[in-house]
Amino acid sequence: MRITFFAAKSYDKESFNKIKDRYPELTLEYWETELSPKTASYVKDSEAVCAFVSSDVGAETIRVLHEQGVKLVLMRCAGFNNVDLEAATKYGIKVMRVPGYSPEAVAEHAMALAMSVNRHIHKAYLRVRENNFSLQGLVGVNFYGKTAGIIGTGKIGAAMAKICHGFGMNVIAYDMYQNPDLDFVKYVELDELLAISDLISLHCPLMDNTYHMINLETINKMKDGVILINTSRGGLIKTDDLIKGIRERKFFGVGLDVYEEETKNVFENREDDILDHSTTSRLLSFPNVIVTSHQGFFTEEALGAISETTMNNAIAFLKGETAGTELN
Repeated sequence: MRITFFAAKSYDKESFNKIKDRYPELTLEYWETELSPKTASYVKDSEAVCAFVSSDVGAETIRVLHEQGVKLVLMRCAGFNNVDLEAATKYGIKVMRVPGYSPEAVAEHAMALAMSVNRHIHKAYLRVRENNFSLQGLVGVNFYGKTAGIIGTGKIGAAMAKICHGFGMNVIAYDMYQNPDLDFVKYVELDELLAISDLISLHCPLMDNTYHMINLETINKMKDGVILINTSRGGLIKTDDLIKGIRERKFFGVGLDVYEEETKNVFENREDDILDHSTTSRLLSFPNVIVTSHQGFFTEEALGAISETTMNNAIAFLKGETAGTELN
């Protein structure tokens, strides 16, 4: 089976090529272009395509892939909010994903963002490079003894809860389904978590009931001086309301690895471009905000796990077996 990879970066090729000899049944073809209805029409002789979080796997793309003879969409990520599963099922296309590659990688990045905005690492780094050793404006707070509020306690949220617990924080959480492994976590209602947390970290999927869950109403329920971290999905936060909260000095700091306007930016070098919209620029203008480029997953261990699971998914499809990673 031939698999066409879309938006394949050098690190994707390297991680998949490391193990491809173990899968002689599979032929891998790497394309740098992103998946869209237009690029899907160029797929030839491939029974499968491999896409990522920034790919357009909507109904029109699915229809074109069906016309090109594609039977399998391999998502080399956990999220699938960019996939029209109803259309895929309609056209008989199987969709499989990587449900967990390295929860610790994302959780560690979330804590790195929290520590960086708390201790102003981004500002201190730039100052010292200019031989400015002043401490003015760099005061932070101790995380020890503070309250960490974890929204969503799946694998990544659980890993973040353990990190916060290791810091000596009081860990509370909100989730519709409580994680029995987190015996040190107190589950509370969302309003209580918002009201008493010093650090709030988002680790829930983007769904209809979580879209813009962080908005002006929920921001106003937070305590003043809170640190907000999002390494999950940009759509969890209503960006205009977040900016309003930042301007009203609600937040001590904000760390974002994901944001609503990221689709055209993520994984791309746009340093010579003038950005079409001002949202990203406005976020970057605040001294207490750090934005990274959807790199929470980006460790050697995670890339290796993504490659392994994706290839095993393809083999399971070939053999007509169930891998447990199917979405339809």
